[in-house]
Amino acid sequence: MKKDQLLTRLLTRRRALIAGAGAVGAAATAGVITVVTGDGPVTSAPAPGPRARPAKSSAYRLQPVTGYGPPRAAPRRTLVRREAPLKVSGRGRTMVLTFDDGPDPRFTPDILDTLAEYDVRAMFFVCGEMVAGGRKLLARMADEGHVVGNHTWSHPLLTRLTRRRIRSEMERTSDVIEDAYGERPEWFRAPYGAWNRAVFQIGAELGMEPLGWTVDTLDWTTPGVRSITNRVEHGAAPGVVVLSHDAGGDRSQSVRALRRYLPELLDSGYHVTVPRRHYA
Repeated sequence: MKKDQLLTRLLTRRRALIAGAGAVGAAATAGVITVVTGDGPVTSAPAPGPRARPAKSSAYRLQPVTGYGPPRAAPRRTLVRREAPLKVSGRGRTMVLTFDDGPDPRFTPDILDTLAEYDVRAMFFVCGEMVAGGRKLLARMADEGHVVGNHTWSHPLLTRLTRRRIRSEMERTSDVIEDAYGERPEWFRAPYGAWNRAVFQIGAELGMEPLGWTVDTLDWTTPGVRSITNRVEHGAAPGVVVLSHDAGGDRSQSVRALRRYLPELLDSGYHVTVPRRHYA
């Protein structure tokens, strides 16, 4: 081979090597290196470095896992009741005290003070329009471990309302409770104890369990402190739910009666507490 021909070949191979290196460098800069195999092109991830970019997806590569946390639990489902429970289950001599229609800044604080004195938790079924002016009281209920339930916005007779009105009454109240108490209510009580199928269904759709009562103190009739106290003490039994009021009128008798019958119940061996939800 002549000297000129040999020199020409060497220059040609050098140019090819330089061109190939340039192509590889350009591909690396773009973040993709293409390797040709017998099965077709496969895109691989670039080597780590400050100039590396995420590789493009390919049908020949597994997609990355999007998360490594624990699997999500199935959403809790609330059963649609046909009637409101009038008692609660529990071990031993367990009772539940409930107060409706509040909060009222004239009477609710005194009731909370008495409950705090004896380290007792209770349930407060509140009306949305009352919460609007008593948000601090709901915050206190949350801090002291009391349960706040939904008692509608304006205390109407639900059985005479359309489904749309029922939902509005209950949903608005749940919203304002969540804002003031910190959590959405898990319990609801129909005003006047007037329930129907629509009330139970809508309550369940909003994630709430209905609760009635076993002993009605009739304190809303202002029968006197002794009468209210006697109704509670004579009706006391395991699982009993007591209905009283902390708003809706002059509830000073309810406040004074609580101071009498609560220590009597505790001295008699009753455990006054709040119920727990049972989900499907």
